[in-house]
Amino acid sequence: MKGYIKEIHPVLPVKNVFESLLYYTDKLGFNVAFADEEKSPTYAGITKDGIEIHLQWHDASEWEAGIDRPMLRFVVQNIEALYEEYKLKGVFHNHTSLSEKPWGTKEFAFYDPDMNGLTFYCDL
Repeated sequence: MKGYIKEIHPVLPVKNVFESLLYYTDKLGFNVAFADEEKSPTYAGITKDGIEIHLQWHDASEWEAGIDRPMLRFVVQNIEALYEEYKLKGVFHNHTSLSEKPWGTKEFAFYDPDMNGLTFYCDL
């Protein structure tokens, strides 16, 4: 039998896993799947609608060095509803908008508190 890739679980660097868990659950509607510790986790997983993302503690000094942060692209259904949900929760930056792109998608994007890029899109 041939092997195949079943899923991917990207790992996002964060300064404080507990605070990031609160952001992703309260603001973006994720659920906590696991955490290595309850009160002061350094590694945790979150899930939403069949996807899983891991959050890993990294020392704050890494942000001072200006290291590039990951950019995740989420394929979504009913992008207008998700856009309105996140807009009401105040997660957007000043220039966040839902727009059609020349490469054939409709999308919106913003950064989480640790400057990890999050883009939500659907094909036109």
